[in-house]
Amino acid sequence: MAIKDWPEGERPRERLVAHGAQALSDAELIAVILGTGTTGRSALDLAREALTRFGGLSGLLASGPDELGTIDGLGPAKSAQLQAVLELARRSLGEEIRRDPALSSPDKVRDYLKMTLARRQHEVFMALFLDAQNRLLTADELFRGTLTQASVYPREVVKRALAVNAASVIFAHNHRLASQSRAAATSCLLPA
Repeated sequence: MAIKDWPEGERPRERLVAHGAQALSDAELIAVILGTGTTGRSALDLAREALTRFGGLSGLLASGPDELGTIDGLGPAKSAQLQAVLELARRSLGEEIRRDPALSSPDKVRDYLKMTLARRQHEVFMALFLDAQNRLLTADELFRGTLTQASVYPREVVKRALAVNAASVIFAHNHRLASQSRAAATSCLLPA
């Protein structure tokens, strides 16, 4: 049955308007983003299948267009919609980090790095350059490697830190393992 044929109080979009986004499940939020389903399958059915197939919200948002395309009904247009939402979330997090001394906690650094490095198909080494109040000056991908390794040149890292007048630096790199990417980070303080 199509969502438009459901009672109004059970439709995800109407529930979002009436009760706020926090009242919806992950599947319902994804259904709102998708908008429509396919013949015989509602947007909520597609969302539930996607969450199950990718092991939850994190796995779904980390998947690429080719992986999303394996679900019947998630073609290029719907895949683009999901990728756009992820990019908006990534940009929003970046704005928050630039505005506040947000990188003063390891959890905030981890969240930022997960959003930034999650979908990389190759190894990267990046540096988060911070001012004296732990505000992000810039986050730069300094070196890009192959599927399994990245070469790092310390001289170039130091040159960049001096160029942006960083008080401290957090180094991070991702590890490509099978079909997922995870990030590791190390921080250091630069002498004044």
